Amino acid sequence: MAEARDIGEPLEAGDEAEGQVAVAGRLVARRGQGKTVFADIEDRSGTIQAWATLDRLGEQGLGVLADAHVGDIIGVRGTVVRTRRGEVSVAADAVEMLAKSLRPPPDRHAGLKDPETRYRQRYLDLMASDEVRAQFVIRARAIAGVRRFLDDRGFIEVETPVLQPIYGGAAARPFVTHHNELDRDLYLRIATELYLKRCLVGGLEKVYEIGKDFRNEGVSFKHNPEFTMLETYEAYADYEDVAAMLEEMVAAAAVQATGGTVIPWKGGEIDLTPPWRRVRLTDALEEASGIDVLAHPEAADLRARMRAAGLDAPDTAPWGKLVDGILSQALEPQLVQPTILLDYPLELSPFAKRREDDPRLVERFEAFCGGMEIANAFSELNDPDDQRERFAMLQADREAGDDEAQPSDEDFLTALEHGMPPTGGLGLGLDRLVMLLTDRHSIREVILFPAMRT
Repeated sequence: MAEARDIGEPLEAGDEAEGQVAVAGRLVARRGQGKTVFADIEDRSGTIQAWATLDRLGEQGLGVLADAHVGDIIGVRGTVVRTRRGEVSVAADAVEMLAKSLRPPPDRHAGLKDPETRYRQRYLDLMASDEVRAQFVIRARAIAGVRRFLDDRGFIEVETPVLQPIYGGAAARPFVTHHNELDRDLYLRIATELYLKRCLVGGLEKVYEIGKDFRNEGVSFKHNPEFTMLETYEAYADYEDVAAMLEEMVAAAAVQATGGTVIPWKGGEIDLTPPWRRVRLTDALEEASGIDVLAHPEAADLRARMRAAGLDAPDTAPWGKLVDGILSQALEPQLVQPTILLDYPLELSPFAKRREDDPRLVERFEAFCGGMEIANAFSELNDPDDQRERFAMLQADREAGDDEAQPSDEDFLTALEHGMPPTGGLGLGLDRLVMLLTDRHSIREVILFPAMRT
């Protein structure tokens, strides 16, 4: 449609362009009767009017258009004209019914209001709303911008297994399936991290993957069991290098998708322009909650302090989960402008290097924006002995009842024993990035077909 309109824009009223065009799309409106029919046809690029007359089409051709209903998909071949009223149109010489709509389309003026219908039958949502279609175009442009940014910096895109014999790389419960031929259970990956690090061991020193991860968890405005993640790993970089790259990459994706780095958010604005605010996690937690977590190194002590501050603190949660609870309850909702929280406690970060000046902390950051986490990054742990000890800590948490703690992965430890260079790693939630870029406040809005209850 856009190409046909471009042909017609220079024309004066009553003029006709040379040559013929063919357009096809969904019939969204029809006017007229008798010897003249006007029809509006829409595709992804826009809408154009088809102008059909008995003189040009004949009775059979005009009858096809006269009998068509809103929602049908039709094709029109003809000449681009500008009508006497100034409307760029296709003067039809041939009309063809391409697909009949047997169900009525949604009302284009009222749109779809019911969220259940919008999410379960997304095709109707796309059909009814230019805005919804536009937000998924923004999603595609943002992901293309991320990919271009990394490709231009020498990263190579790789693919790692979705079905894994041992899941890992995050704290989450997995989905499990059974492979009949191998007669073994396999897991849908919860992260790509451990396989991408194997690539570093093998000499692929700058890699990334954009792909689906799966976590067997509840749904919320920022959680879907199936989601899209970017993970990058760069040899001879640390978390400070990764933080600088993240800022530049998100800004570049915003420009690619929306044209700028200042975006609307909940009636205000978010400025994604680098540099972003940076603050140490423990300092930010104390400022937000009044709790110095490092001064309460025992779970029972920290639990009591949290409850005194009015925060939820489950009886069975280990110390690291309690710290994460303070973050999610007291601090995260305040982080609307882009903020990088640095230097996490060891217990929260089984794959990150310790800080040399304080072994209680690791070289890790999380990036927050719009009141939610969008990215997570480490100076990656490459000491196999230390990593083995971390797995043992996680095993103890599993035995204590933490079903999200990762199991030990001996094959990954074997890979580390072959030597992995110092590495900076990043995970960026692309669904949440798109939420920011489109001013959408539920992850279901930016996933074409989100998980739904039956």
